[in-house]
Amino acid sequence: MSQELVLEIFRGSLKMGMLIMSPLLLAAMIVGLLVSIFQSATQIHEITLTFVPKILAVVLVLIFLFPWMLNQIVTYTITLFSNLSTYVR
Repeated sequence: MSQELVLEIFRGSLKMGMLIMSPLLLAAMIVGLLVSIFQSATQIHEITLTFVPKILAVVLVLIFLFPWMLNQIVTYTITLFSNLSTYVR
């Protein structure tokens, strides 16, 4: 197994991780921004007010996108295992 092959596998796994997690992080970021704007407008600075909407947004996105996420992970894993004989050489 060459260094280029190891780097390519590592790069692919990082890309897959970023692809899978980006909708969750984007939802948390948007909700956090909206809550911050709400807190600035109303001058309510409750610390726990930011966590509950973010958690709910991440859970909702996870519920809707979980089949797609699972499909992406399974496809990547099948590709990785099907090329295992190439990696061992």
